[in-house]
Amino acid sequence: MQVPFESIVEQHGVTVLRVCRALLGTHDADDAWSETFLAALRAYPQLPDGANVEAWLVTIARRKAIDVHRGAARRAVSLPQLPEAPSALGVPGEGDDELWQLVAQLPDKQRRTIAFRYLGGLSYAQIAAVLGGSEDAARRANADGLKALRRKHPAMESTDQTTPEDPR
Repeated sequence: MQVPFESIVEQHGVTVLRVCRALLGTHDADDAWSETFLAALRAYPQLPDGANVEAWLVTIARRKAIDVHRGAARRAVSLPQLPEAPSALGVPGEGDDELWQLVAQLPDKQRRTIAFRYLGGLSYAQIAAVLGGSEDAARRANADGLKALRRKHPAMESTDQTTPEDPR
C-alpha cells in the first residue's frame, strides 16, 4: 500500500526545493518545485512499491529544471530602449508598397501560392501539400495570380516570366 502523497511532499519537499534552487537559482526554483510535485502527483499511482521515491522526485525536478532552461531560451529578451527606425528585415519587397498592396488584394489561394512560391521558394508539389489540393491547382492559382498582378501593376508587364527552379 502506498503512503499518502501529502506525506511524500512533507518528507521530500525540502530536498526537491534544494535541488531546484541549485539548478535554477531562487527565482525559478519555486515554480519548478510546484511543477515537480504536480507531475509526481499524476504519476504517483503507477509508482511501483519499494521504489526510491526521493531519487524519483529528484529526477523529475531535474527534468523540470531543464524545461525551465529551454523555455528561457525561447522567451523574448527585453531591450532597454526601442530601435530608432523599424527594421525592414523580413519584409518582402520593401520599397514597393503598391505591388504588395496588389498582392494583398488577390484571392486567398493565389496570394498564398505566390508567397510560398516566390518568397518561400517552394515547388508546386510542396505548395499543394501545404494548401491541400493538386500540384496542377497550385500551378494554376500561381499563374492566375501573376496574370492579375501583371494587369494591375505596370512594372510587371515587362518582367521576365520565368519562375524559380521547378522540377517537374
